Amino acid sequence: MLISEMVAVLFPHLARVRIDQVFRAGTTVRIRARTGTMEAACPDCGIQSRRRHSHYERRLSDIAAGGQELLIHLRVHRFFCRNTSCARATFAEQIPDLTVRYGRRSIPAGKVLRAIALALGGRAGARLTQRLATSVSRTTLIRLIRGLPEPPLLAGPRVLGVDDFAYRRGHSYGTILIDISTSTVVDVLPDRTADTLAAWLHTHPGVEIVCRDRASAYAEGVARGAPHAIQVADRWHIWRNLGEAVERTLTRHRHHLPSLIPPVSVQPTPSPPEQAPTPPRSPADRDDRIAVRTRERHAVVHALLRQGHGVREIARRLNLGRNTVRRFARAANPEDLLVHIGTGQRPKALDAYDGYLRKRWAEGCTNAELLCRELRDLGYCGVAPSSASTSAPGEGACHLHRLRPARPRFGRPPGGSCATPPASNPASNASSTHSPP
Repeated sequence: MLISEMVAVLFPHLARVRIDQVFRAGTTVRIRARTGTMEAACPDCGIQSRRRHSHYERRLSDIAAGGQELLIHLRVHRFFCRNTSCARATFAEQIPDLTVRYGRRSIPAGKVLRAIALALGGRAGARLTQRLATSVSRTTLIRLIRGLPEPPLLAGPRVLGVDDFAYRRGHSYGTILIDISTSTVVDVLPDRTADTLAAWLHTHPGVEIVCRDRASAYAEGVARGAPHAIQVADRWHIWRNLGEAVERTLTRHRHHLPSLIPPVSVQPTPSPPEQAPTPPRSPADRDDRIAVRTRERHAVVHALLRQGHGVREIARRLNLGRNTVRRFARAANPEDLLVHIGTGQRPKALDAYDGYLRKRWAEGCTNAELLCRELRDLGYCGVAPSSASTSAPGEGACHLHRLRPARPRFGRPPGGSCATPPASNPASNASSTHSPP
């Protein structure tokens, strides 16, 4: 009687089982125990059953005892469910405060491991478990943290950040909600629709400021779910909006920009070039394939807009991206889109001087500094072409690299190259031939 009272005080989670044997096996202490349960309740329907089906042995890791790891060999029973309408035919009994379904450690051991994992994390927690509880790996501790239930969120944060992320880029997207004040993730929504966001805001009131991107679905969801909240753009989108506005303004007034450049004084050169390079064509004079396609798309997009179609419908009909359709819709005329070659790539400043550079290169002038001075006299204001020894890459270096002839990959260089061995006299060849190795 004294031993059972001591076990109930020191190991309260073992008070409901009968201990048959305690022995040591290697470095662990093992306890053989069994249950005396006569009836148990079905976990699905809750009806008590006294009809036993079978019994089996479970092995549970427990908290350390006396600095030694403790392992429990527990014999439990399986019962038949008496409810004929229940989907479960048999069920195994669970011991309160000791076992859980599919658990491989006792409830007290699981609480200790979760506390260690939350306090120390993976590696440090795994080292501490060797002293205080059953020895587990760092991945087990991390898995215990991930398995913890999330605390209930009754009200939304005061400042809520809303942004989308890709489960699979181009196919499925979700929405991440962040508390801006604490920089912590509040919730993750399965999609990025306005209905889902509005429903979440209705369930979690209290949001006063919403920091979001430029998606129209988020604007509609916030307006419906939190109509009194202030909607602001995040820092990245503010800078992007400003940059696009400046670029559109400069494109619209590009004809007035040359008058703002001060005239460059032309210095006389010893050998002036014979002909000036051809200036680049204006967007209105372009008739290449990209220009024709850009004008056709611009006309079709604006025709559909006048018919009342939205950006998403136009993108679906023309098989284009929504951002591309928006770019065509914002341009008043197609020439505004042809300033950057129609694909977003800005023309290089040296392209206008390509003919002159090729002519001077063919004449034998390969000095980058001399070519730069000649281009400056012709009005070139870009970066100086770098020589082959310059390590910093630039537009000029790439342009001069294209002018150099390609080197052969295999075989000897052509005749006259410095790689051809010089001719030697027969005497030296004979002496070198008969010389000892």
